[in-house]
Amino acid sequence: MVRRLTVVQVLPALEAGGVERGTLEVARALVEAGHRSIVVSAAGRLARRLVEEGSEHVDWPIGVKSPWTLRWVPRLRRLLARERVDILHARSRMPAWVAWLAWRGMDPARRPRFVTTFHGFYSVGRYSAVMARGERVIAVSEAIRRHVLERYGVPAERVEVIHRGVDPCLYPHGYRPPSRWLEAWYRDNPRLLDRLVLTLPGRLTRLKGHEAFIELVRRLLLARLDVHGLVVGGHEPRHAGYARALERRAEAAGLRGRITFLGYRDDLREIMAVSNVVLSLSEKPESFGRTTLEALSLGVPVVGWDHGGVGEILAAVLPEGRVPPGDMDALTTRVAQVLERPPGVPRTHPFTLERMLARTLALYRELVPAEATHLKETAS
Repeated sequence: MVRRLTVVQVLPALEAGGVERGTLEVARALVEAGHRSIVVSAAGRLARRLVEEGSEHVDWPIGVKSPWTLRWVPRLRRLLARERVDILHARSRMPAWVAWLAWRGMDPARRPRFVTTFHGFYSVGRYSAVMARGERVIAVSEAIRRHVLERYGVPAERVEVIHRGVDPCLYPHGYRPPSRWLEAWYRDNPRLLDRLVLTLPGRLTRLKGHEAFIELVRRLLLARLDVHGLVVGGHEPRHAGYARALERRAEAAGLRGRITFLGYRDDLREIMAVSNVVLSLSEKPESFGRTTLEALSLGVPVVGWDHGGVGEILAAVLPEGRVPPGDMDALTTRVAQVLERPPGVPRTHPFTLERMLARTLALYRELVPAEATHLKETAS
């Protein structure tokens, strides 16, 4: 019989995003395994789904970057004690400060085990250092593990790499969108019917590689390849000027009618499935590279800069998709080769959701062995 754990995850809010999706995935796995799952965060579009899937949600705005947020420290400490929490898992910096301060003030013999996840290349400083204070620190890639070890001096035995994962049932190899979607897609985008489609997913923010993508499309057209570029991703109001500047840059490059800025879409899976190549061109290394993995899981070739988590994924799944960062000549050549002779993308890969969840729950159980849980319950 599996002993029931109580796990609290803390993050800023339950809006859409990689951290949020990972939180819901772990929460669902905990419930399915018979454990108790609690998430402390502000509300958001995913809060209802979290509760419907069996978790509990405590609606506290613990992600607001303000000294006033620390007022939640004693409240969280009382919640941890009252609910006899076994694992306290922090996934973002401000909530991690609230969690760590609450945890630090508890009796070491009775408090939960403290876990943090490094989801990004956080800037080195006192504010970010809280993410290195977990009794166990999860790194979402080998690149993040090196960052944690080199920049924060965390002992290697405290850091565990648990790659993010995708569900092959949601991103099946060879997936073809439904006919109704295809009809609407080509009705709205008729010029894509006879062109080679390149897709760059990602929010419209600087350093995501949009300028390199525009230059890539220009070069491929000069090489007489009939390509069309799709930029899929929305932008926050403060980045509206950058979004307009990108469109002007594409037009100045003579790419009117050859690059389409689609904005935010909730059908990215379908768009990638009808693309010939998906690109990953972030100037800064990605901590993992979820859209890269999703495209590869669908069987769509990906070409990207060989750094960070994207480089790791490509090295394991499609090595020929790797390009030295910033080398536009190599990028143009590689994409042309992939378009002319599409490589076979393997049907299987090691970055599955099932593996990620199994390793996360195994880490929880390792930190809280059955006898320790039993002692906590009897002591209460």
